[in-house]
Amino acid sequence: MLDWESSHALARALMVVHPDADLDSLGLEQLNAWILELPGFADDPNLVNDGILTDVLRDWYEEVTLDGAN
Repeated sequence: MLDWESSHALARALMVVHPDADLDSLGLEQLNAWILELPGFADDPNLVNDGILTDVLRDWYEEVTLDGAN
């Protein structure tokens, strides 16, 4: 199950579903919509805030950067 507290797991799932996403231009509103559409996401959409979304985006960026370094 994916939830707001698992930013790393959310980032990994987003990498699979949106492998060609332009993270530099991805807004928090679009990121939120994509998370809510993820298979296995089962948390209250009303609990999200900009801090959580920023954490997910940071983790996603770090994952992409690490994958690109290998």
